[in-house]
Amino acid sequence: MKLDPATLMRLGFDPERLGRIDGWMADQVASRRLAGLLVQITRRGEVAYRGLAGMRDAEAGLPVTRDTIWRIYSMTKPITTLAALMLYEEGAFQLDQPVADFIPSFGSLKVWRGEGHRLSDVEDLERPMTIHDLMTHQSGLIYDLEGGNALERAMISEGLDLSRAGDTLEAAIDRLASLPLAFQPGARWHYGVSTTVLGRIVEILSGKSLAAFFEERIFAPLGMNDTGFFLRDPALKRRMAAIYGPGPEGFQPEPEPAGQRYDPNMKLFCGGGGLLSTIDDYQKFASMLLSGGRYSGGRFIGRKTFDLMISNHMGGDLASRGQTQFAETTFSGIGFGLGVAVMLDPAKAKILGSPGEFNWGGMASTTFWVDPAEDLTVILMTQLFPSSTYTLRRQLRVLTYQALA
Repeated sequence: MKLDPATLMRLGFDPERLGRIDGWMADQVASRRLAGLLVQITRRGEVAYRGLAGMRDAEAGLPVTRDTIWRIYSMTKPITTLAALMLYEEGAFQLDQPVADFIPSFGSLKVWRGEGHRLSDVEDLERPMTIHDLMTHQSGLIYDLEGGNALERAMISEGLDLSRAGDTLEAAIDRLASLPLAFQPGARWHYGVSTTVLGRIVEILSGKSLAAFFEERIFAPLGMNDTGFFLRDPALKRRMAAIYGPGPEGFQPEPEPAGQRYDPNMKLFCGGGGLLSTIDDYQKFASMLLSGGRYSGGRFIGRKTFDLMISNHMGGDLASRGQTQFAETTFSGIGFGLGVAVMLDPAKAKILGSPGEFNWGGMASTTFWVDPAEDLTVILMTQLFPSSTYTLRRQLRVLTYQALA
């Protein structure tokens, strides 16, 4: 999509500078870093840029299209957090309330003493794990990792890579609660399965599956018709992008990660990373966030709840909370709110941006960010993992902000 220079200037972009994104996208494909990608930028409520390059499925010869369906992985997390905050506003829980009030199996948690200790070498909790801990990744829950430490390996052996056929979220979370935490709740920030547990709390409080809650309370109101945990029609599989990883000669096909299933018979809905979506659908979600939780039919959450969601809850930046780097991004100058990272200080982060901008990405190198100060949203869709392979997201950030007139 190409807008005329006068329209771009009205939206506050230098047309020539914005056009640099075209060359950057073409270079990602020509160099075989990526099979294909799709970028969309809005400003002041209008689409200012939409660029497509390469193939959604190189082996099948299928190009990236506007309606390509992408695995958004952890870009699911802000949606799950929004769902929980909707229930919070209805009086279902308090942020400082123990998780064990809703999932009793978390009532007997212990904390692993760490590297060099047996997994059975544990200590008591200093305080209960809370819902706030889940929303801010300070719970003590981590991710499984093949070849990792004893706790990370135990998570895989317990099926917490969510790969067990016929598994339910309830059963998986109860198995998770049988393992010790990696650290005391609130002691530091560490990315993990916290939002997956939060999704289970949404199910318990609403009496619905996470898929049903999302559809009824978020996707249908926003018109996100192609977003969900599974394909509504098997024919839509042709629109799905293939998964790739880096190889000696550029991108190469990769198998679907363990635990990712997209069939209507599935029973385990992962609020931490299970959704499929399109760029137009996710734009509706991002635009709603830019509007402070409002959409054409009303509000998902109130103004003060939204302000709390995008506030920094760390008391400093994430580097001061034990996480100096994440994927390809430094965490100096970056805070964390409820379900989203928050820009605190672009100079300290050594990247272009605005204080108060918030964002998150996914395992397959997707990302989005919302900049209220610039009335701006940006979405990148591609399918390359791990997301730390290249500095794609930082590059796109620079290309976007350098184009502002």
